[in-house]
Amino acid sequence: MGFSNPQSITCSTSHIGDEYLIFPPDAFGYPTPTTLLPCSGLLAARAQLPNHPTTIRRIPMAFSAGIQTAFLSPPPPPPPTNAATSALSHPISSLSFLNCSPPFPLQFSSKLPLKCPSSIRASSNSTTVAESLGLKINSVPTKPIEGQKTGTSGLRKKVKVFIDENYLANWIQALFSSLPPEDFVDGLLVLGGDGRYFNKEAAQKIIKIAAGNGVGKILVGREGIMSTPAVSAANGGFIMSASHNPGGPDYDWGIKFNYSSGQPAPESITDKIYGNTLSISEIKMADIPDVDLSCLGVTNFGNFTVEVVDPVSDYLELLETVFDFPLIKGLLSRSDFRFIFDAMHAVTGAYAKPIFVDKLGASPDSILNGVPLEDFGHGHPDPNLTYAKELVDILYGKNGPDFGAASDGDGDRNMILGRGFFVTPSDSVAIIAANAQEAIPYFRSGLKGLARSMPTSGALDRVAQKLNLLFFEVPTGWKFFGNLMDAGKLSICGEESFGTGSDHIREKDGIWAVLAWLSIIAYQNKDKKPGEKLISVSDVVKEHWATYGRNYFSRYDYDECESEGANKMIVFLRDLVSKSKAGDSYGSYTLQFADDFTYTDPVDGSVASKQGIRFVFTDGSRIIYRLSGTGSAGATVRIYIEQFEPDASKHNMDAQIALKPLIALALSVSKLKDFTGREKPTKQHSSWSGHQ
Repeated sequence: MGFSNPQSITCSTSHIGDEYLIFPPDAFGYPTPTTLLPCSGLLAARAQLPNHPTTIRRIPMAFSAGIQTAFLSPPPPPPPTNAATSALSHPISSLSFLNCSPPFPLQFSSKLPLKCPSSIRASSNSTTVAESLGLKINSVPTKPIEGQKTGTSGLRKKVKVFIDENYLANWIQALFSSLPPEDFVDGLLVLGGDGRYFNKEAAQKIIKIAAGNGVGKILVGREGIMSTPAVSAANGGFIMSASHNPGGPDYDWGIKFNYSSGQPAPESITDKIYGNTLSISEIKMADIPDVDLSCLGVTNFGNFTVEVVDPVSDYLELLETVFDFPLIKGLLSRSDFRFIFDAMHAVTGAYAKPIFVDKLGASPDSILNGVPLEDFGHGHPDPNLTYAKELVDILYGKNGPDFGAASDGDGDRNMILGRGFFVTPSDSVAIIAANAQEAIPYFRSGLKGLARSMPTSGALDRVAQKLNLLFFEVPTGWKFFGNLMDAGKLSICGEESFGTGSDHIREKDGIWAVLAWLSIIAYQNKDKKPGEKLISVSDVVKEHWATYGRNYFSRYDYDECESEGANKMIVFLRDLVSKSKAGDSYGSYTLQFADDFTYTDPVDGSVASKQGIRFVFTDGSRIIYRLSGTGSAGATVRIYIEQFEPDASKHNMDAQIALKPLIALALSVSKLKDFTGREKPTKQHSSWSGHQ
């Protein structure tokens, strides 16, 4: 039972601003959260309560105090064992989530966890761990499995590895064993994913283990779909994704956990998870049937609840508080502006139509590959010049659209294109930062600070310097931005690996980046009348270069190298760094310094070492070498090459030509061919010069 239009009453001044979550009894007499009321509505709601137990839980405005619970009458006797009820029983087609909304208008504005009443108390020394309030918990014996060390973006392996007995279950149980019980017992967690193969089966297993460990409620996106940014916006939980890696029975699957305010779990947590995978002996799993994830609604199993929700609505509401949607709609409605978005058959296909078409008025045919598929349409959902070739060909084709964009498997990466023009991710974050205050309402009062990952080009540094903003250089991995955001030091950040975002959530956000660019283009053309030449994507970029200079940048990826050879190369380079000194000559370049990047977090003092080998030269040029942890097999060697060019007359060169001497030096210094046997990269990312 929810309570709408409660009478307004006077509250204690100490509770003004607080909210109250109402838990009327379900069919078996147990409380189920349905309504979040302001303080002023509490007594009015209480007056409407029936004469049976109802729980009201106060949620303090600051969320620093514990949530207080009051039972209005004694708890009822337990319901029948294994009883389950569903709030929604009618069938709904698998794709109709595009036009659906959650059955209850819940607000989730606190940090994890939002407490639900009653708890599961588990013991590890019996087969049936607990049987409480209709929920039977089994202890499933297991043993450690090798290869479960979590990388920068969670645990990623081939599907065939995850479907082996207990591989996924071990990691999920190890995670719960790594967290303080108060972080999840009786709490609320979110579960979502990118729609790839094995997600639906994995979701059922995660739900059962969560229940077995005492979680009070799971919010899961319909069909298991919810983008990484949307999960972060809901303050975190489980994300089933291997990001930009391909999907299908023979390809990749992944799992990660976003913690607290929605940021990726810090190393202090992931290290504990790995440690627990080495000693695990049991999995706590609730004995409950699978949940129908195709239907919006609530299913109760005793004191454990699963709610299947629309994955779009809350995230869309957040974006509407960040951007000027009428301004963007005005641009997309112009007859002289054409827009195309490639969802790459990945998770943003669920978001593209509701946001770009339904809300912002784009043409339905502006959405390319807009249906999420388990194998991404046999594609590689990585929004770059190599794997988004269909979109690139359209933008570089005759009379191409004015603006094109793509997002990746789980919706956190982006690529921005103009007609015949590619915007490098390093330039993209710098240009967004330079224009944010005037074009994006969320930043109207000014920016707090800027940050980039170490391998990302120095274009953002120059914006921070000109705008007199705090600036941070961090290791690769979005989690390093989270502390800065929580400390109020960071507004906009980015990585050269097509990740861009802000402090509206604690993850990079592909659709946010697309809307940021549309906001900039819309703002700069807001006074243009029909028939007047519009300011284009390339115009914006070239104006930025004229103001700040151009950072030529390229990245070479060598995927699935033999790990032994790749590691030997890194050892060789570290030895070279130890012997290098300022003033050493490397061809025509003079060394300023060489090191293995170490980062000390300015907020908590934690130290991350061996984050990438850098050779920095006196003219500002850089060569960087890293082994990536985002693949699922072998080792990926990444080489980053950057050169700053202040002369505007030299800004229109192709990056490969401008960087040719530095690229040759990078390959020579590393002896990459000798160590890996590779003569060519798997893919490269750089700026293209194109027709306009």
